[in-house]
Amino acid sequence: MPRPWLEVGVGSGRFAEALGIETSVDPSINLLTMARRRGVYGFLGRGEQMPFAAGTFGTAFLVVTLCFVDSPPAVLGETRRVLRPNGKVVLGLVLRESPWGQFYIQKKQEGHRFYSHADFLSFDEVVDLLHRAGFEVDGVVSSLFQRPGEVQDMEEPRDGLSGDAGFTIVVGRKLE
Repeated sequence: MPRPWLEVGVGSGRFAEALGIETSVDPSINLLTMARRRGVYGFLGRGEQMPFAAGTFGTAFLVVTLCFVDSPPAVLGETRRVLRPNGKVVLGLVLRESPWGQFYIQKKQEGHRFYSHADFLSFDEVVDLLHRAGFEVDGVVSSLFQRPGEVQDMEEPRDGLSGDAGFTIVVGRKLE
């Protein structure tokens, strides 16, 4: 993935720290403070309107972010703006139709403090959103095949879309 890297919706910085992402943006000052404690530098802002010049980044990561934003089309459009030509967007998703998606939808219906704000997307919706924002799908990887409450072992990710996966990574390439 081309650098420099950006994480949109960095939250506490858990993924950015593990992946070595250089720059981030999040609308929560409290979460940015947590991310900074992990050595992740972040900017206060929203994915719909980021404080970066056009063409700044090689790759943008949205890890479990798209389901929590107000406007996925606006966030993907703004992500496209801040990417260089042929830049990549990496979406880490819990898809609606997955076992984990169904688990979290149940939590949402029960009023869970985090998941009550989530709108889980289907794979087809994600692909459509990417296309409409000016990306082509460049790869798909599936992971987390153990069921909620049964995770015990590290698993190898698998190329392609799997209906049994709890977590899906969709990579998009910016079209010119």
